Amino acid sequence: MDIGGHVLFSHYPYFDKVVDRALQGNYLEHVREAWIWILARFVPYPFQNNIKFLPRELIWECIEGLIDLKLNPDSANFEEWIDANFGAGIAKYFMKPYNTKVWAHPLTLMSKEWISERVSVIDLKKVLYNVIYDKVDTGWGPNNTFKFPLRGGTGAIFNAIADGVRDHIQLGKQVVKIDIHSKKVTLQDGSTREYDVLINTSPLDQFVVASDLSSELKSCTADLLHNGGYSVSIGFRRPLDAELKTKCWNYFPEFNVPFYRVTYLSNYSPNMVPESSKHFLLMCETSYSTHFSFDRESIVEKTIRGLVDSKFIHESDQSLIDFTDCIEIDYSYPIPSVYRDRALDALIPALEKLQVYSRGRFGLWRYETGNMDHSFMQGVEVADSILEGKPEVTRYKR
Repeated sequence: MDIGGHVLFSHYPYFDKVVDRALQGNYLEHVREAWIWILARFVPYPFQNNIKFLPRELIWECIEGLIDLKLNPDSANFEEWIDANFGAGIAKYFMKPYNTKVWAHPLTLMSKEWISERVSVIDLKKVLYNVIYDKVDTGWGPNNTFKFPLRGGTGAIFNAIADGVRDHIQLGKQVVKIDIHSKKVTLQDGSTREYDVLINTSPLDQFVVASDLSSELKSCTADLLHNGGYSVSIGFRRPLDAELKTKCWNYFPEFNVPFYRVTYLSNYSPNMVPESSKHFLLMCETSYSTHFSFDRESIVEKTIRGLVDSKFIHESDQSLIDFTDCIEIDYSYPIPSVYRDRALDALIPALEKLQVYSRGRFGLWRYETGNMDHSFMQGVEVADSILEGKPEVTRYKR
């Protein structure tokens, strides 16, 4: 099962070449079909461009909010930015509840600076045009098409890449202490490793706390917020309805279910299930934090109940469940909090002065440049910078 939903798209020709060499043509390419499940109906993503699918009174509420909109470029946080850019209706029915569920943090704690290509902003003319002319608008986004391995799931890509350097990789060697000033790493088994230059991809807060950095620098980790998640996969002993076989994933903004996204994982490759003509597989993602908690022991049951209660599956489908699996992810998303950059501006330069380079989704703690392609290229670029003095590009992108 996948650890959360991952689809492969890229901003980098270098990464594309590496992936193509790893997969050797053993992949499927899909046109993204992302939907929102709300009020027991499908609305195409992005929500704000497809409000015509809502009941008439909700359509008007969303349009009225856009008409009354007063743009506020000085929004202090993500919640204020949503209010200023989407209006009361769209904020109420999708933007605020969905983002609260996916981040599992109050939106007032989040910065607006990370948004970039991650959130489709409003074009009022387009919204009105789509409503009046009954148009469907699904083209927005950086991942209109994506690749998925024929076998082995997303991990097959990186297992194949790792095969070329397998002799240089040690697994099961947990790091428990980093003496940065003496350039020595202590492992859980008590053994040590010395280094000249250290590249860290583990969560930056854990790395700093385990190091011999000053208490002042360690205190900066309080500004590095993150959430965790449960990835619950459920296999059903029946074929998927024909009209659903091109859909990829669905967003769930309503609070009557714990999960924020459900992926049709068996649509990505027929090899994800024993027989695609007789089974289908859903993967449901739920975020948690100190602000929003869910019990691991009951999350599978709550997920199944949520699928039924929201009318996403039939009540009778419960008797056709062949398989369930729950993967817990302690570190799911690095939260772009209002104080994150303050912490990074103190920690990253201090580490680099000591020849420690922290990169990747949680190493650099930048969600906006934390996709698979971003993280891979940060590794390539930091190695080229250390060895050849070439400039890094990806880590500085906004």
